[in-house]
Amino acid sequence: MKSVLRRLALALATVCMIGAGPLHAFGEGGGDLVVFDWSGYEDPLLHPAYTTKYGAEPTFAFFGDEDEAFEKMRAGFKADIAHPCSQSVVKWREAGMLQPLDTSRIAGWKDLNPGIMAMKDLAVTADGKAWFMPFDWGNTSLLYRTDKVTADEAQSLRIFADPKYRGRVTIGDNVDDAYALASLVIGLKDWTKMTDAQFQEASAFLRDVHKNIRFYWTDDTDLNQAFIGNEVDLVWGWNETYVTLKGQGLPIAMNRDSKEGISTWVCGYVVMKDAPGKLDEAYDFLNAVNAPAVSDYLVKTFGYGHGNGAGMAAIDHKVLADRGFDNLDKFLDKTLFQQPVAPELKQRMVAEFEKIKAGY
Repeated sequence: MKSVLRRLALALATVCMIGAGPLHAFGEGGGDLVVFDWSGYEDPLLHPAYTTKYGAEPTFAFFGDEDEAFEKMRAGFKADIAHPCSQSVVKWREAGMLQPLDTSRIAGWKDLNPGIMAMKDLAVTADGKAWFMPFDWGNTSLLYRTDKVTADEAQSLRIFADPKYRGRVTIGDNVDDAYALASLVIGLKDWTKMTDAQFQEASAFLRDVHKNIRFYWTDDTDLNQAFIGNEVDLVWGWNETYVTLKGQGLPIAMNRDSKEGISTWVCGYVVMKDAPGKLDEAYDFLNAVNAPAVSDYLVKTFGYGHGNGAGMAAIDHKVLADRGFDNLDKFLDKTLFQQPVAPELKQRMVAEFEKIKAGY
């Protein structure tokens, strides 16, 4: 399992500078292909066939959240491939940033999870064009230290606003995860139908949470270190943190059965419209990350599901059960799926979250 220190070293190796011209990013690798990604996905075992073929890693640049990535690309940064999540794909496509995928060049396209592929306006649009190849999916849920928080206390997501945990809470510096948490707390499972009154109620809850915040995490390295360093007791975080820290012996639990539910996200790869590199390499990378053999590593090491349904079906059932992926109907029963929202609502969320973080 990849260590926290290795992730920190990789993150520190990344340098991003915005000048008068395009944004330049220097990260892990150094090949012709530029992949704009979340930190941690530069792991060579997530795309071994690409490395074997080219004898080098792609050049990876990293972002903390998709709104940051969107703005950097609008500022001039050029990449061949990027790794957005479902709630951002429509926005990126409508901004003219993406080019449609040639699915005939992607091995295993027909093996992609049918439930994910059926999501409206995500992977395939009404005109039959494909824009997004699902790669990973998982949860944002309540993580807590079992030596500081009891299972009974952790039954409700409202614990994030409990004054008892002032200074002991962290949630992501990520507007989607933040409003997913708040939406669940107010009883909303479909945030695309959020009313003005519900938006106000959700925002009020996030203001209560802000009173308990030690910091807003932007990278799983920072988050994991805070847990290990006994800085926080409660986290609104991802599967990877649970899998990594539990494997290191930390007293940590992930509540997939909280009273209000969990949030589920789906992320994947897109090809940028003005990709400056080689298109052949881009499709070789997509084939590499979609290979069925990658499923086992992604599930065991990161705790995330893989977009390739054939690869997931080949994984030992005990492993799937441990990760909560053995019964997808049950898995999705109490979830808020982070699907795209109307641009006006998304901009309102972004603006309000910035105010909340600033203490207003």
